[in-house]
Amino acid sequence: MPYTSEEGGRLNNFAKEPKVYQAEPPTNSQKRNYIILGVVAMLLVAGVIFVAFTVSNVS
Repeated sequence: MPYTSEEGGRLNNFAKEPKVYQAEPPTNSQKRNYIILGVVAMLLVAGVIFVAFTVSNVS
């Protein structure tokens, strides 16, 4: 582990830094999957709101 010594004899311990890499842009299939998951999520939220609305108006 990398230790550094400061004035007064104090030691500091620093964590190892992770390797840095450049992110790659999403492929066409990943973009398609993001769109499909987004549509499914919107339908799920709309369905929950619809159910909540219909249940709240039961009287």
